[in-house]
Amino acid sequence: MTVSRTALVGAGLVALYTGAIAAADGITKLVAGSYAAPQLFALSSGLVILLSLGAARKSGEGLRVRSRGAMALRSVLTVLAAIGFFQAFRLLPFADVFLFIALVPAVWAALTVGVVGLLCLMPAGRMTFDIGHLWALFAALTGTGSMVAARYIARVERVPLAQVFWPNLAVMICMGVALPFVWQPMPLADLGWVAAYALFLFAARWLSVEALRLLPAYVATPLMNLQFVWMVAIGWFGFGELPGAATLLGVTLVVGSSMWLVADEALLPARRTAQA
Repeated sequence: MTVSRTALVGAGLVALYTGAIAAADGITKLVAGSYAAPQLFALSSGLVILLSLGAARKSGEGLRVRSRGAMALRSVLTVLAAIGFFQAFRLLPFADVFLFIALVPAVWAALTVGVVGLLCLMPAGRMTFDIGHLWALFAALTGTGSMVAARYIARVERVPLAQVFWPNLAVMICMGVALPFVWQPMPLADLGWVAAYALFLFAARWLSVEALRLLPAYVATPLMNLQFVWMVAIGWFGFGELPGAATLLGVTLVVGSSMWLVADEALLPARRTAQA
């Protein structure tokens, strides 16, 4: 596959990923008001595991990995991020959570701009986080760590289905321990939402692994900001939430800071060549 075609395929996978993960997040927010996190994640992770096993059997792709330490770290971080995002979507407006998803600090100047963007969310001008913002920040940090581990594994070996299977197995086991204490009967419609969540999550995680394998981070990161557009649309049509001026300003600053970071990374080889 040529470089240009690889880039186009990678960009297309990122676009599909943003739509799938935004849809899964929307279902998370819908379910979060009625059920505890273990009930959603234990059931959906079990379905994702079945999908992974079926896809692996059909494709002949194995689920064993050589990077066991990195996979264990990714699995733990995925569990923590799932809990964090569940609580964040339960407590915050849908589009507001995106500011934390988009904030990936790496250098102080860009981090400062990103923090200013986060402060735009503070209600009534207060300069403190609500509990929902703390959950969102926790989820963003652990989710970022999980993606970094995924990219490391993808560079060492190509096992996209294993990268979906093992983190979801960890989620199912952890949530399954708590499930008997929080279980509530679910009508057929809600079970359908859980199944849809599992399908979107399976697709999103597989697409993200493949996209990160094909594209460097400085190309993939700006494209992933498309997720905000999906989240605004779902928040508007699904929950009647329209982002205010403060949220839009915050998103502009956070996305701008992330683009600053990726532009700096993209130009780094040219600067090194010039210095040499």
